Amino acid sequence: MTLAPGAVVIGAVHQLRLFFVALQFLTRLPVPRWVGYQPDWLNQSARHLPLVGGLVGALGALVLCGAAMWWSPLVAALIALAASLLLTGAFHEDGLADSVDALGGAVSRERALQIMKDSRIGSYGAAALVLALAGRAVLWATLVARDPALAAAALLLSAAWGRSAAVALMARLAYAGDAEHAKAKPLAQSVTSVELGWAGAWSLAAAGVASLAWPAARLGAAAVAAALVVVFMQRWLTRRLGGYTGDTLGATEQLTELAVLLALTANVGVA
Repeated sequence: MTLAPGAVVIGAVHQLRLFFVALQFLTRLPVPRWVGYQPDWLNQSARHLPLVGGLVGALGALVLCGAAMWWSPLVAALIALAASLLLTGAFHEDGLADSVDALGGAVSRERALQIMKDSRIGSYGAAALVLALAGRAVLWATLVARDPALAAAALLLSAAWGRSAAVALMARLAYAGDAEHAKAKPLAQSVTSVELGWAGAWSLAAAGVASLAWPAARLGAAAVAAALVVVFMQRWLTRRLGGYTGDTLGATEQLTELAVLLALTANVGVA
């Protein structure tokens, strides 16, 4: 069946609208006023989270490579990291800290969910946050010192796949928190095969861009690392919470980014 030109245009506009909704949800970048908002659009916009992640990674890479022309690799990495945090409002980092605070100790499911709602940060969360930020800074510095093109591709890929991992987790688990009081209530709904398919397509697109700089074997290692994070988080969250929360999605994104970067920079017998 052939779609009418009008239907194609309407569909394209809707996808653009969903992209802007995802952009507004994950970053502080402004979006056009005509986008509007409906509650179900946020759930549908999960399909474009990897695309937004790729954009965040690309902007971070631009700052990293530009700063490396003036400062040392580590200073450039810190500047790029600060720019990325400003761009996203430390959205995922907050989720990582809250998740580790809640799940790092031997507490009940109910108590863990209460800890995630607490705005204060504990020792577990602070340690995890410092390690994650330091890890990204060192890995970015290592990459840009080796080759700016490799660094740019790695930042784009890790950021896109980090968001893809969060979408995959939403598709595999039920929401574990209080949906009525969730920070993003529509995202507490199930992710459909449509959203998962779109997210997978954007992940492949990110891999295609990264393949311009990285060999297939190294990208394969990064894909395995990302998949292992998703499997680990699925089992851990199933055992501890019976599902995911918004904070654990942020933790999944952060851990996946680190895993991909570590796989790309590992000194092993992979080209």
